[in-house]
Amino acid sequence: MLEQAIIAVLITLFNLSPGMSQAATVESTNNNEGNRSNYKLLYFNARWRGEGARLIFAYAGVPYEDVRVTKEEWPKLKPTTPFGHLPVLKFGGHELGESFAINRYLARQFGLAGNGSLEEAYVDSIADFFKDFFEKTGESVKAIITGGGPIDPAYNEIVAPARDAFLPPLERFLKKANSGYVVGNSATWADLIITEYLATCQSAIPGFLSGYPSVESYVNRIRLLSNIKKWIDNRPQSDH
Repeated sequence: MLEQAIIAVLITLFNLSPGMSQAATVESTNNNEGNRSNYKLLYFNARWRGEGARLIFAYAGVPYEDVRVTKEEWPKLKPTTPFGHLPVLKFGGHELGESFAINRYLARQFGLAGNGSLEEAYVDSIADFFKDFFEKTGESVKAIITGGGPIDPAYNEIVAPARDAFLPPLERFLKKANSGYVVGNSATWADLIITEYLATCQSAIPGFLSGYPSVESYVNRIRLLSNIKKWIDNRPQSDH
């Protein structure tokens, strides 16, 4: 009788059908894990707006198909995308557009959105603040990277002022968290996208982070995280 009572309690706790074996439970879990490999990320052979999702996948250790769309393929593919541009994330019959929507979705799926609703809100606020900075500076930074010549005059008019408006608040968040991350005690998607872009800027514009030693240390630290470093060391080459 005692044994039957224990079995009944276990069935209730774990929502198992009578007679369902441990092997069946493990198989079900493995099937769910396997579904993760059905993610397909479409973007060009560039980091830019697609690299955030790739970094999230890398950090989480989740398999996905990294589809690099060529210039020749793009005209035919463009009308089939949700908004006429990339990246697009395909999974389970869904097609999700817009890089920040993709990043947020994946971060929530893989535990990189923040610990609790308040942290999530802070992470979102910093990510949105970064998005403003990226939108202001991205084209000028890309011109510097691809130009291969003197720094674009727009650097002094656009990039440097935007940098000096973005980095001091970032420093304050890092100081407040006091953990090496921008919010809380663990990495979030905001850490991944911010440090990726700042590292790109630093590489293209020597001294870009001069005067911001805590930010430079933060960038280096995030990029040395095991799965992130492995991805950076092995990812396909691209200019930006």
